[in-house]
Amino acid sequence: QVQLVESGGGLVQAGGSLNLSCAASGNINRINDMGWSREVPGSQRELVADITRSGRTSYANSVQGRFTISRDNAKNTVFLLMNSLKPEDTAVYYCNADDPYRTHWGQGTQVTVSS
Repeated sequence: QVQLVESGGGLVQAGGSLNLSCAASGNINRINDMGWSREVPGSQRELVADITRSGRTSYANSVQGRFTISRDNAKNTVFLLMNSLKPEDTAVYYCNADDPYRTHWGQGTQVTVSS
């Protein structure tokens, strides 16, 4: 089993920044891709960004150029630096880690952007 613990969410004004962190523990040896998704009530969970073990990244169009995903394989941690935040970025942000068997999810961290 893989455990994921997110941190770094909070309340920020529009135009501000937040840096989310997600630490993985447990059976981590087979983790490949890691990423961040977000969810607002009444909507489906949206993939925001992901990163392979080798560091290749991809982003949703809505965050391209504003968000940066990175990971520290030695510390089994993935980060999401969010700049130029907008009210529409308000959501619960979830970290995910993929192994050959399934996708593992964290408990989520709330990000609220005030206008």
